[in-house]
Amino acid sequence: MSPILQSLQKTLLAGLVLLIAIVLIAGAVSGSPLQMTPVWWSFVFRWLHVTCGVMWIGLLWYFNFVQIPSMPKIPDEQKPAISKVIAPTALFWFRWAALATVVTGLVVAGLQGYLHAALRLQVGFAAIGIGMWLALIMAFNVWFIIWPNQKKALGIVQVEPAEKAAAARLAMLTSRTNTMLSIPMLFMMSAQSHGGLGL
Repeated sequence: MSPILQSLQKTLLAGLVLLIAIVLIAGAVSGSPLQMTPVWWSFVFRWLHVTCGVMWIGLLWYFNFVQIPSMPKIPDEQKPAISKVIAPTALFWFRWAALATVVTGLVVAGLQGYLHAALRLQVGFAAIGIGMWLALIMAFNVWFIIWPNQKKALGIVQVEPAEKAAAARLAMLTSRTNTMLSIPMLFMMSAQSHGGLGL
């Protein structure tokens, strides 16, 4: 087991194999073998949506609850470990998880037949629609404000020190904005299918 857990790729593959085994065993025990119907595909995309969303919001909260508050406490000679190694990797997964969350969410809404109603905030779909619009704003912020400014702040794109400091501040403030928006977004996403609001 140790060789599997020492490699992230092997760990993820083992998790996927375990998932498939559980699904197949559960289907055999229940007498309902797996059938790849439209309902099944809708569920798969919902699972992918939730999985990508956990990565996205998890990293957003990591930046805001852990990395940003910890940076002033880190000695200057140790900060390059964050800015040159950890932050660029975390930002890679952060921005692609944001995109994957949005795409899989739109696919789910399309497969379920409520995409247009939700985007129009139609009664009965207003909660999920508000959540979707908040997520779209957040994803826009990730790709078009946070990431371009983080590239300057981290030295991936070379700029003057004053512009680098301004970019770091704008990226941080936008990240904090997304953290703020994530609270109602997550509530609205959950409220739609779990009776949190009658919208």
